[in-house]
Amino acid sequence: QVQLVESGGGLVQPGGSLRLSCAASGSIFSINNMGWYRQAPGKEREWVANIFIIGADTSYADSVKGRFTISRDNAKNTVYLQMNSLKPEDTAVYYCNAKINKGPSHGYMDYWGKGTLVTVSS
Repeated sequence: QVQLVESGGGLVQPGGSLRLSCAASGSIFSINNMGWYRQAPGKEREWVANIFIIGADTSYADSVKGRFTISRDNAKNTVYLQMNSLKPEDTAVYYCNAKINKGPSHGYMDYWGKGTLVTVSS
């Protein structure tokens, strides 16, 4: 079965930095793209960043543009989110998402990690 495991969350002061990782494993034939979402208490889950595995084109939500950087290591099936200049409003559970094809004649399906908590507070 396909699994996504996030790591790197924790407590950081405003203005600080944190790097999140997400490793995909299991029955994977190919990955189209991987990305990050986040959800704060009482709010809807929102999209944060995306990266295509082939070509490495990236996109970001306006709220994090210029502060966050998404990257990938194809050999490890891993995506990273480097978060700089963190603000209290960045506090949320961050979820990894991937569009994965499990084999020939299979379509791409969405997979989600369990999330990692990022708390930005003084």
